[in-house]
Amino acid sequence: MSGPHLSSAVMTHPVRLDQAKELAARLRLDHLAVDPDPDGPPSALRTALVAWAAADPEAGHHLVVQDDVDAPAELLEIVARAAARFPDEALVFYTNWHARNGATARLAALAGATWVRAVPDEFTPSLAVCLPTATAAAFRAFARDSDERHDDELFSVFFRGRGRMSLLAVPNIVEHIGTSSINGHAAQGIRLAVCPTPATDATPLLDRGSVLEEPGWVPYMRYGEGYIRLVGQEHGPDGGRGHHRWREALPATGLTEEMVRAARDAHLPEGLAAGVAGTFGRPFAEELWTHCLLLGRQAAHAARRLPGAGDDVPTDALDRMRHSAVATAGPAGLPPERRPEAGPGEVRAMTALAWSAVRAGEQLP
Repeated sequence: MSGPHLSSAVMTHPVRLDQAKELAARLRLDHLAVDPDPDGPPSALRTALVAWAAADPEAGHHLVVQDDVDAPAELLEIVARAAARFPDEALVFYTNWHARNGATARLAALAGATWVRAVPDEFTPSLAVCLPTATAAAFRAFARDSDERHDDELFSVFFRGRGRMSLLAVPNIVEHIGTSSINGHAAQGIRLAVCPTPATDATPLLDRGSVLEEPGWVPYMRYGEGYIRLVGQEHGPDGGRGHHRWREALPATGLTEEMVRAARDAHLPEGLAAGVAGTFGRPFAEELWTHCLLLGRQAAHAARRLPGAGDDVPTDALDRMRHSAVATAGPAGLPPERRPEAGPGEVRAMTALAWSAVRAGEQLP
């Protein structure tokens, strides 16, 4: 599969200029887009407009990455191949592990999809986005006079207005680095990719894997508690930005608390739960297990609706992608201040507990 002509830019602030220069050189990115008003109020959108204006008019697509990311040397090749496969789509190559879109990508990974349509009621992760050049120009025109300072929020407004949200790459080839934030997100703590995947696995998956257009309702965790994003909640009076605790949302899912309780009584591995509870407390261990139970159920249902992937999609790469997504479920579900406590041993314990719940969830009707 040959890729289209792709131009690129990295958006940065003068305090990170050296970091941005190193990234641009290593990834062979075309332009540095520097905040035009670095002493002004923080605004990612202000710099993003510079970055999107750097699109080569002769290019079919333009890639913009932020300066606080890591990515493989093959990034431009992978992105170009994806743009050739989906020439009219907005493509996103990093998704936050703790967001609703992150949960949607995790569900898609477990279902065996390698691309998933973003939900319309949340920001569009903007650390690594590729747009057709015509779409990039339309976004600049749309955003030029906006008072919004978050480009990720305005992306979602823009895509909703066009009636088509972005496609999220489920195997994430771009990773967020560091916890500092020029734009005021440091309080969210460690913000990593939901499904970090090496280029050798990601390339065939993104080239030939299935697209999940509609995941159904989506379980997610925030601040140590489980929630459910309901189908169509973006049409609510708050634009869908509210959060529904899983117990409150169950009536809309076809499941009941009695079904969840019966699954927990039958399948919760007490030893694994105790191992997680010893560090993070019993309430978190039970919330994580319930969250992954619901996740397993939804992934099994989504898998039945998937169009078939190409016969040459490597099953071992799919399996590693799934394991990567589950391994981030526990740390992402923790309150931000407790994520640094998730060392290798704690992650292994949470991952084992999560997998036990996913497998139990696959048995739910």
